[in-house]
Amino acid sequence: MKASMPNRALDQTLDRANSDVVLIVDDVPDNLSVLHDALDESGYTVLVATHGEAALQRAAQALPDIVLLDAMMPGMDGFEVAKRLKASPQTAHIPIIFMTGLTETEYLVAALEAGGVDYVTKPIKPKEVLARISVHLQGARERRQARNALDAFGFASITVRASDGKLMWQTPLARDLLLRYYGTSAPHTPEPVLKWLRRHVADTVALIEPPRLSIESGPKRLTFRLHQQIGDSEGGDDWLIIMQEVSDESVIEAMSFSFKLTPREAEVLYWVVKGKINRDIGDILGSSPMTVKKHLERVFAKLGVETRTAAAGMAMSRIRQLHPQFEG
Repeated sequence: MKASMPNRALDQTLDRANSDVVLIVDDVPDNLSVLHDALDESGYTVLVATHGEAALQRAAQALPDIVLLDAMMPGMDGFEVAKRLKASPQTAHIPIIFMTGLTETEYLVAALEAGGVDYVTKPIKPKEVLARISVHLQGARERRQARNALDAFGFASITVRASDGKLMWQTPLARDLLLRYYGTSAPHTPEPVLKWLRRHVADTVALIEPPRLSIESGPKRLTFRLHQQIGDSEGGDDWLIIMQEVSDESVIEAMSFSFKLTPREAEVLYWVVKGKINRDIGDILGSSPMTVKKHLERVFAKLGVETRTAAAGMAMSRIRQLHPQFEG
């Protein structure tokens, strides 16, 4: 069996573009050798760990595509290793296949409850293991591709565990959006998002579409839609949330063009449509209420109206023609 590589060099040596990474965790050298050789010959990149602590360290550093985990080991057993992997946002998404010589139903159930997606019984049959790995890697790959596709179309996704509020998984776009709007990152779920999730979990279970959460930042807003409950970690208390950033900058540009307004006048009119008073508009735009009032007077003149209500009504009518999805 090949010697395991130094930890500090691990990231540089993993060729993820051409090979899936499998972490084997077993305290019996003969088991490691048989599996290592079979997987290596099948084109997988193989990492090994001989005890629980080493498994957790290697998994956190290398983020393997799948873990083959011996259930019974001295010290920290496989059940505890699995629970810790599933409790960490960094490794919760990794599929775990248990290897066990215990065939009693209670042990097999314990393996699945600890976070395993499957199990194989000892003595290990390499062909069976390869078949199981192929199935679960394909499923994980499809989920990853679906999440990446969401990012590509401007949607982002996160997985939040309702019981303890941990953000268990996020796409790259989701990470950027949460940092920009809330200044938080995994495993911390923004408090307003967590409160919204817990308030509406029961609605989703009852197949009732819960209201979306929305936060505004200037003419941009971030919306959250509670999508579905998933079983990515122990207890199945994880919830997939779809996020999307919507920008009304095009709406402001359209108002500027339609009513021959300056960019600043169009911004003032936009916030009037949103129901903001002059003081609030000044805070948003970084100007005084008096300056906002002067801009608004010029807007009234260009639109041929005398009141905020009339200006907002005319603007909303035009916006609806050009941007039917606009949320006033």
